[in-house]
Amino acid sequence: MLLSLPTAAQRLLALPDAHGALLAEFDYFPAHDTLWVRWHGHLTPAAVVEATSVAIGLRPNGLAPRRLLSDQSQASGDWSEAMPWMQYEWLPGAVRHGLRAMAFVLSADPTGTPSYPAFVADAQRLMAIAMFRDALGAWHWLQQQAP
Repeated sequence: MLLSLPTAAQRLLALPDAHGALLAEFDYFPAHDTLWVRWHGHLTPAAVVEATSVAIGLRPNGLAPRRLLSDQSQASGDWSEAMPWMQYEWLPGAVRHGLRAMAFVLSADPTGTPSYPAFVADAQRLMAIAMFRDALGAWHWLQQQAP
């Protein structure tokens, strides 16, 4: 069993926000066909949509990775207003382009997005999806999905 996280990643992008602070890091692990997005700072709905839209352009050959780890452990903010876009625009397109499993690492911020459970419940119709409190648990679960 893997006791630590893998290190053989390709940094696709370190995306700054409008003020130059780090908003998100996009690392691709080709051996695992996994994209790990690490979110930073206080997230707003507009920032989440912008970063996610940028990520769509990072797809090699127009395909989504089979697995996505969305890590909000270093972020705060309620961006639930972005969830309809995520649910009805981004998610169907990502699944259509190959995404099969997604793991969320939740923020420790108690005001973080309260709409995760509804998003997860809806997304379960299309893919394997789960929420976690730590990245290691999320990584292990994710690697068991979408072989």
